[in-house]
Amino acid sequence: MNNCNHNRSPKPWGLFPVLFIVAALLLLGVVLGTVAHAPLTFSVAVGAVIAVWLGIFALRERGRRRHTQAH
Repeated sequence: MNNCNHNRSPKPWGLFPVLFIVAALLLLGVVLGTVAHAPLTFSVAVGAVIAVWLGIFALRERGRRRHTQAH
C-alpha cells in the first residue's frame, strides 16, 4: 500500500502560522521604530513599567501553579 501524501489537499489553517509570524514581525518593527523616535527617558520608563508588570505576572502565575499542582 502506498502512503504517499502528494494528492492531499492543503489544510485551510496551514497558512495561519506564517501570517501570524509576519504580523508579529511587522508589529515588532512598528514598535521598535516608535521607540527609536521617542526620548530615551520615556523608553526606559516604559520598559521599566513593562518589566515590573511581567515580574508581577510571573510571581502570580508561579504561586497559582504551586497551589493547583497535582502530585
